[in-house]
Amino acid sequence: MILASTLTTNLAILVLAGFIGFVVISKVPNTLHTPLMSGTNAIHGIVLLGGLLLLGLAGLDSLSKALLVIAVAFGTINIVGGFLVTDRMLEMFKSRPKPPVTKDGDGSAAGANPAASGTGGNTGSGNTDGDDGKDKSS
Repeated sequence: MILASTLTTNLAILVLAGFIGFVVISKVPNTLHTPLMSGTNAIHGIVLLGGLLLLGLAGLDSLSKALLVIAVAFGTINIVGGFLVTDRMLEMFKSRPKPPVTKDGDGSAAGANPAASGTGGNTGSGNTDGDDGKDKSS
């Protein structure tokens, strides 16, 4: 009977923790999601370390070790994925370097936009059939 009581208690804690986590995360403004993800990555690292320490204990049966290996694998995936998402989100806030603009002798930008200067085939000319307007003699 003690096992059923412990299982019920643990499931109740899991459900309540999931509900409270959902409520807390849904109230976080968008600007704080990146720092929050970095913090949770650090917490998951501590959890992963605890799982690895438990795996090293002697006296665990094979089912416990298999569950710990699965938990460590999922924890590792979660940490790596969290860092990848955080890095990708931080990339959005970096400014992109502007391409260098070279100038001709007459002051116009050379090579900056070939379609704007009239060179470059039919790009930007409105002609889509591949004819650039030049006579082709065979």
